Amino acid sequence: MSAARNYAVVTASYWGFTLTDGALRMLVLLHFYGLGYTPFMLAFLFLLYEAAGIFANLGGGWLAARFGISRMLMTGLTLQIAGLLVLSALDPGWSATLSVAWVVAAQGIAGVAKDITKTASKSAIKATSEGGSCQLFRWVAWFTGSKNAMKGFGFFFGGLLLETIGFRGALWLMAGVLAFVLAGVAVSLPRELGKAKASKSFRELFAKTRSINLMAAARVFLFGSRDVWFVVGLPVFLYSQGWRYMEVAGFIASWTIGYGLVQAIAPSVIRRSADGLSREVPEARLWGALLTAIPLVLAGLLATGHLPHLDVLVTVGLAVFGFAFAVISSLHSYLILAYAGSEKAAEDVGFYYAANAAGRLVGILLSGMLTQLGGLAACLWGSTAMLALCLVIAFLLPVVAAPRHQPA
Repeated sequence: MSAARNYAVVTASYWGFTLTDGALRMLVLLHFYGLGYTPFMLAFLFLLYEAAGIFANLGGGWLAARFGISRMLMTGLTLQIAGLLVLSALDPGWSATLSVAWVVAAQGIAGVAKDITKTASKSAIKATSEGGSCQLFRWVAWFTGSKNAMKGFGFFFGGLLLETIGFRGALWLMAGVLAFVLAGVAVSLPRELGKAKASKSFRELFAKTRSINLMAAARVFLFGSRDVWFVVGLPVFLYSQGWRYMEVAGFIASWTIGYGLVQAIAPSVIRRSADGLSREVPEARLWGALLTAIPLVLAGLLATGHLPHLDVLVTVGLAVFGFAFAVISSLHSYLILAYAGSEKAAEDVGFYYAANAAGRLVGILLSGMLTQLGGLAACLWGSTAMLALCLVIAFLLPVVAAPRHQPA
């Protein structure tokens, strides 16, 4: 019963964090778009947010193993509060260069906060799960799906706050909400949760099993394949089709909510096995192949020239992409915990989500570059190439867990 209680506390706290994280992204996008920033400049504002996550995940996993998951969860929440307060100190009278630098720095703090909190929360699932692979998959799927749906609601929440109480007031309100969440975590979670013997050297953080290394490599290409069109390419394309900004934001929010809901039901879509791997790994290959075909078809259609209702065609196609992407993303999130050794699960998870942040960073950079070179079609070709590489890696995944922490 205590395991389920701890899982519920971690999930609820991460919901609160993710709601403010999604709202923050929309606040920054809408506020600075209103000030005349281009989509490319908006993408630049989030680069440090993603880059900081690479190091935050690695360090967060090590720190969670050393000091316990609850302490790192509280650290992530505290940093997010600090990032919101730093951003609220932005002065409208500052120059554009200083304003951009200030926002990038605040976003960097938020990026560290997000990934420390995510690593601690995902590690807590491994630490609290006591019911075998079936329970682990259900808990991972529900946690991952619900938090992504919450991020989508956060997009709407951010837009609402901006219109009702303004940029600075919204940031202060969200900081207050997180302070309440932080207090709840402090009194509810045991201090020793997830505490283990941490790696003694930086090299050990990278000396994972072959399966962990393969999953990390797959994660880079999987999330790069989404952000390569999601961050810049899609908004610019929809703008060019006559969509208003709030319509674009609404589609992105709806896509994210739907993506999260599908993640939550992924265990009912995936064929399961008693050992937790023998059917799940082939399922990852099957869904990977299906996912790869979607941007390939969309890119081909865009390359044919002017088609009627092109924006509708693209958004429907990307909604189908979102369904398949949600299933395989949830499956990958389960597999990393299935492969991870319980002794250093936090470090394994941190290493894996550092790869996730690296993939998002690469996706953001390529999204701007490919949009400049060839529009959304070029982004979709890039997405296809990344998914093909992810699929190749899936065929290298073992269907039996490797010995724990034996370097690849």
